[in-house]
Amino acid sequence: MRHEEEQALIGEIKQYALDNLPLSQLSDEALEEEIERITGEKIGARYCSIGSRLSIVQQVYSAIRGFGLLDSIINDDSITEVMINGHENVFIEKNGRLMKLDRQFETQRRLEDVIQRIVGLAGREVNQASPIVDTRLPDGSRVSVVLPPVSLSGPVITIRKFTKTPMTIDMLIRYGSITREIAEKLEILVKAKYNIFISGGTGSGKTTFLNALSDFIPKDERIITIEDSAELQIKGIDNLVSLETRNANAAGAGQITIRDLIRSSLRMRPERIVVGEVRGGEALDMLQAMNTGHDGSLSTGHANSTRDMLIRLETMVLQGAAGLPLGAIRQQIASAVDIIIHLSRLRDHSRKTMEITEVLDYTDGVIQLNPLYLFEEDAESTLETVSGSLRRTENRLVNDFKLRLAGAKIEF
Repeated sequence: MRHEEEQALIGEIKQYALDNLPLSQLSDEALEEEIERITGEKIGARYCSIGSRLSIVQQVYSAIRGFGLLDSIINDDSITEVMINGHENVFIEKNGRLMKLDRQFETQRRLEDVIQRIVGLAGREVNQASPIVDTRLPDGSRVSVVLPPVSLSGPVITIRKFTKTPMTIDMLIRYGSITREIAEKLEILVKAKYNIFISGGTGSGKTTFLNALSDFIPKDERIITIEDSAELQIKGIDNLVSLETRNANAAGAGQITIRDLIRSSLRMRPERIVVGEVRGGEALDMLQAMNTGHDGSLSTGHANSTRDMLIRLETMVLQGAAGLPLGAIRQQIASAVDIIIHLSRLRDHSRKTMEITEVLDYTDGVIQLNPLYLFEEDAESTLETVSGSLRRTENRLVNDFKLRLAGAKIEF
């Protein structure tokens, strides 16, 4: 059966089901059985392979009860990101490469229906009065939605796929992001409760690295995670509380921000606070938490370098407390953050750990940095492929007080 025939048949079966089946009274299983029956009747004597028949049933079911075109994309594990710019333009990232799909949503109305279904599942809402929302799919994939009139391209959805297998340090070692020696030292830093910030650009793997790093958190501690849309996959910790922000409703009320959640978490007796991403005034609350007995906290932020991350933190703190002197802000950052791990997505689309740097004290108007590891390209690098590894600098770890307090016997 040709593709055009198959698509026409799918449309015919879908319309028949919408017109003739009591959809609100059917369970998911019963609906699928009915679609299988109708499909068999519509195909009749025409040749249709078993694979095509199953595909037709699944596509019709998805169009009625699922997310339509998105279902097949989400089920493809090789696709890591989805970008929908209006109902006719669907782009995906596959194996690090962007490409446009030759498929599209039937109409803008159909895409809007899918958006409302996604947003509704997470208990959120999006409309013309509140046209921007961040949410997630049932599997944990991160979703960003922008509707007209803000978007001139029609409804826009961006989906960062959820990894079914949580990233581990062993996987990062296998992919060449870090070495076994560095992983062992990072484990000691996490267990010794160093406050660690992971920085990097969009798509550099910050959340992935944070997930892997969380494996080193002792399993008997009380951890509180705070995110815009819950996507961290911290495993093996029984005393784990996951908090998620909430957008304002149509009346402009009910918003709960990361800042609100950080403040609330301090009354929950956390041993560590893990903030998925700091991007605004909540940076001040995060730094104050790190400075008031919540050592071992982890977070991420967007930046192009380690030094840029410090500048961004300054700017974010000023968003939450415009009257603070810059010197006081820098002193707060230098006191709170112990280690910055900077990641980058390189020209060959690979994700690498570029730098592991210790944050020292604030002197002469500048936060002092002590690079411990730096990524260096080797002779095998080309314009298309990056080859290299993290190299240990000659600098020793200066602030080893927490290591000694934890009884760690290691030269860092």
